[in-house]
Amino acid sequence: MSGVITEKDRQMAEFCGKKCPVCTKAREKQRGLAYWFVRGIEGAFCPYCKAYEKVYGRKAHEPVKK
Repeated sequence: MSGVITEKDRQMAEFCGKKCPVCTKAREKQRGLAYWFVRGIEGAFCPYCKAYEKVYGRKAHEPVKK
């Protein structure tokens, strides 16, 4: 991944972070089918999860620090 964060990366990361029902459930619960699914596909297949990691510096399944 390149270090340059584009506007499209930010839009895709925002979708993953706020609107994707699978990823948001995985971050909230930290267990279950959604968590397992996101951990398995995030880096390999999902461009939204890749953008989330690029923009926020953490995996899509990792909990948000409060």
